Amino acid sequence: MSSAITIRDYKLYKATAALKKPIADATHTLQEISFLVLRLQLENGIVGESYLLSFQYSPEAIRGAFRDLLPHIKGYATHETGKVIKKIDDLSEYFGNQGINRWAQAAINIAMWDAWGKYLGQPVNKILGTHRDKCSIYGSGGWISYSVDELIEEVSGYVERGFRAVKIKVGSPNWRTDLERLKLVRNAVGREVNIMMDANQGMTLPAAIQLANAARELDIFWFEEPLHHQNFDGYQSLKQQTGISLAMGEREYDTLPLVALLQRKAIDIWQPDLLRIGSVEAWRESAALANSYHVPVLPHYYKDYDVPLVCSVPNGLGVESFDWIDPLIDQPMLVRDGFAYPHEGPGWGFNFIDELLTEIAI
Repeated sequence: MSSAITIRDYKLYKATAALKKPIADATHTLQEISFLVLRLQLENGIVGESYLLSFQYSPEAIRGAFRDLLPHIKGYATHETGKVIKKIDDLSEYFGNQGINRWAQAAINIAMWDAWGKYLGQPVNKILGTHRDKCSIYGSGGWISYSVDELIEEVSGYVERGFRAVKIKVGSPNWRTDLERLKLVRNAVGREVNIMMDANQGMTLPAAIQLANAARELDIFWFEEPLHHQNFDGYQSLKQQTGISLAMGEREYDTLPLVALLQRKAIDIWQPDLLRIGSVEAWRESAALANSYHVPVLPHYYKDYDVPLVCSVPNGLGVESFDWIDPLIDQPMLVRDGFAYPHEGPGWGFNFIDELLTEIAI
């Protein structure tokens, strides 16, 4: 059995989602919505697949990380995820275990889990153990670059599709602009829909305090990344002065920031990014740490991976939704009445459509 499920080969591809015009948050302008798709082929012909969100950033850097690491994983069995994590950590230690190599490590790990699930004929959430069969999902977007009409059209569209929560971007040069946009969103979606706001680290502490206090009447569910993600004392001060729920975690490559925020009672929702934190195993370890402090987990971006992961932990609060990969995959996730359901197929339960992929030489 073990020789049949060893990694024999690999290929890397690029896929691109449609984007009518650039979109922006408080700190970034996105010129394209693109993905790198990794496929690992086992000796028995099974193919494990994963993807990462890349935008237009450092295309040669991430491809170089794959070129450096992929040759070293040949011959490992697909269930030997821990051994491969250790191997990649050892290879990456000199230049740093965080950063670009961690993204490549995560993509390899996710593809190995996909292949293992396909070999077993089971979805990942059933392999890990199931705490729930569905989870809450919220509609994300509300970009600062949107006009008011575009903003209202998007959040209203989410509500019409059955979403019970929406998140919009804040961090405009003047926080009062954010407040007015939040008021318009509240009027558009009504009082039964949760509203969250995300500053993408783009605010000063005084501005964040002013916005949080001024928005109190709008019943904001949480305030995400208002400050630089390493400004732990700032988060503590913001929490103490406003009482608003704070969400953090998507920038983190390990759990040290989570510990720092937990010690300061300055985090209410943990938001690990599966690709940054490096593996399914590390994601679940971080969720367990958060759970030990009674903090729920609601991860960043990757709904097609995060729904089965959230369904496998006791403190899963929900997932974030963008529709970007839905036209690019064979089995878009079922979302209904504000809930998302894990894919039923083996592994992660979906694959990118071959015709929409462009192979990258590595």
